[in-house]
Amino acid sequence: MSDFKRLIAGIGCKDGEAVLLDGAAGSVAGEGSCVAGSAGAEDGCVAGSATGKGSCTADGNTACTIKEIAHYCNDNGADELLIHDLSETDEDHERSIGLIKEIAREIDLPIITGGHVKRLEDVKKYLYAGAKAVYLDGGNEDNIDLIKEASSRFGTEKILVWLKDTAQLSRAAEFGQLGASALILNHRGDFSVLDEAVTQQGMLPLLLVADSDAPDVLVADMKADCTAGLILTVPEQAADSYMEMKQMLAEFGMPVDILRSSVSWDQFKLGPGDLVPVIVQDFKTSEVLMLAYMNQQAFADTLRTGKMHYYSRSRQSQWLKGETSGHFQYVKSLHLDCDNDTLLAKVHQIGAACHTGSKSCFFQTLVQKEYKETNPLKVFEDVFAVIQDRKEHPKEGSYTNYLFDKGIDKILKKVGEEATEIVIAAKNPDPEEIKYEISDFLYHVMVLMAEKGVTWEEITEELANR
Repeated sequence: MSDFKRLIAGIGCKDGEAVLLDGAAGSVAGEGSCVAGSAGAEDGCVAGSATGKGSCTADGNTACTIKEIAHYCNDNGADELLIHDLSETDEDHERSIGLIKEIAREIDLPIITGGHVKRLEDVKKYLYAGAKAVYLDGGNEDNIDLIKEASSRFGTEKILVWLKDTAQLSRAAEFGQLGASALILNHRGDFSVLDEAVTQQGMLPLLLVADSDAPDVLVADMKADCTAGLILTVPEQAADSYMEMKQMLAEFGMPVDILRSSVSWDQFKLGPGDLVPVIVQDFKTSEVLMLAYMNQQAFADTLRTGKMHYYSRSRQSQWLKGETSGHFQYVKSLHLDCDNDTLLAKVHQIGAACHTGSKSCFFQTLVQKEYKETNPLKVFEDVFAVIQDRKEHPKEGSYTNYLFDKGIDKILKKVGEEATEIVIAAKNPDPEEIKYEISDFLYHVMVLMAEKGVTWEEITEELANR
């Protein structure tokens, strides 16, 4: 990402709900309105169609939560997500921290946040919640020492400074010396500021708040050498996805991160009807979801939008997966086989892939030979499923049910005992013993997980975020 200029989705958070920013830190445009940057109608969330506090709708009926907006931005090509914490009380601040933590666990986008920084502890809370970087208000003189302290503690790449007006840009070198790595600025259409910034000694990279999504404005903002990215917060965003907006910027020669195929369509070996088969996999589980076909137009549309498009042989027409069902497939990666005649698509699947309502189209078992499952996550999930089933459907004589009946204290006691057994086994030169004890420990941990309502998916997401 370092070689690309970023397109960042910007939203505010207040009272646990999404609110529209007007580009100035701490201020809200149209109290209670909600914006997703450029949310598309098919997701039920259109920027600028506010119908009440914390809601934005496509049809006046479906409200979007801040988490839904974050997922939209994640799926539709935004490079990062900026969440401005507009909380006024410590209680609301803690609520915002909780939401940021949940969002960071659920999406792949790096998160920039800030807005309620009064002390170093606030910076730490944002970062520990999963934020990539935290910004401080450059207009608050009390933050001068805090910028230096925070950058020394957490690293300069973690600290940004938000400038409320262009006059503060003259202090860029000072903020850089204090330890800030970039500045957030709304120049409010004054492009001369960018010309001056390029020549200013000690200028830091700028993340510019875009007041318009008009192509000429976005290009003018992005082409400045000092611009590292654009933050979209305006209410009149187009229905195009961020990926499509980046495609437009790329056509103007802007260095943005879009889907570019390393092999051109004319190098593919096409089958009947000039089509190529596409095997579709879930990007997290590697489960095979479906098989479909692409022609050149479908391939181009997939790259342009970041959503899987196909060609229907039965209908003899192009189709966007999810266009009617809402079960979109968002591209994570595309791969070409050794013969250049088959594609493998790894996707984020919304809902079911199959028209029958099944997650996968391959649900009919024809023959099956017994075998031992050794995929680590699959083994964990299978064992955990048995434990959860025992909890929901107790079985007489079951040791698992004995633990559930005795309650949390007994479960914790067993977890502690098994942890001790691992320590003892580790001192033993026999490797079989430690494998046995770790297996015992993991089983009891899974019982604890079931008791506390924690899943393996949540655990793996947490590990992936570290």
